[in-house]
Amino acid sequence: MKSNKSLRGKVAVVTGADGGIGTEFCRTLARRGADLVMVSIDGDGVTRRAEEITRTFGVRTWPMRLDLTDPDAGALLMSFIDARQIDPYILINNAGIFSFAPVLETPEKKLNTFVDLHVRAVVDLCRIFGQRMSAKGRGYILNMSSMSCWMPMPGLAMYASTKAFLRVFSRSLHYELRESGVKVMVACPGGIATDLFGLSPKLTRLALRLGAIARPDTFAEKAVRRMLKGRAQYVNGLTNRLAILFVGSLPRRARMTVKHQMLDKGIRR
Repeated sequence: MKSNKSLRGKVAVVTGADGGIGTEFCRTLARRGADLVMVSIDGDGVTRRAEEITRTFGVRTWPMRLDLTDPDAGALLMSFIDARQIDPYILINNAGIFSFAPVLETPEKKLNTFVDLHVRAVVDLCRIFGQRMSAKGRGYILNMSSMSCWMPMPGLAMYASTKAFLRVFSRSLHYELRESGVKVMVACPGGIATDLFGLSPKLTRLALRLGAIARPDTFAEKAVRRMLKGRAQYVNGLTNRLAILFVGSLPRRARMTVKHQMLDKGIRR
């Protein structure tokens, strides 16, 4: 399964690059020699990360502060790239948000952010970058879905449904672009030890020991390796792949237990 493909001289664009899996994607790619356009809504944070990666790996980095929910985000990103005469070889759509709350109790602005960030922005970037990559006959696109895309559970309606869109969209795009030389992969990870889900450090350490969640650096390395092999989809870990079958067969009573014991008792984020 090993793939040590060098990316020296190539440029990768990574969204949500200021922390978590996004930063680990950047480190994994930089370790292979790739230069990086690092995009985040946190301008100061992504600038610090970019400086750290340049010091550590000796690659070029271009940090960019960008709100991907802006309708013009795709055009702004491409203008940034063109102004620096950058030729993107890899696009990783990693930026995302999470919320565990009922739809009716979620502010309208946050509902719109789920759709704008997980759906509209990803489609726009895939279209813009896909056109340019197809014209050159090469390139890679990795879109981040989640194992929750198979989980119609109370409290996860917006997160799981938008991630389900990403999975189906990416699988379809994989076939649409395959003959053009552009490889598209969707990653559907189970739990990853990042700040996204709000676990305490103690719970995070326990979950790692039990194998319930994975380290972000391990996940990023394996995802990039499979992307470069041209895979269409990656679900990390045998346990997660088996869990997809288990969760899909849960009876309504089990789903309602989640609602009553977690949502109705206020365990939300």
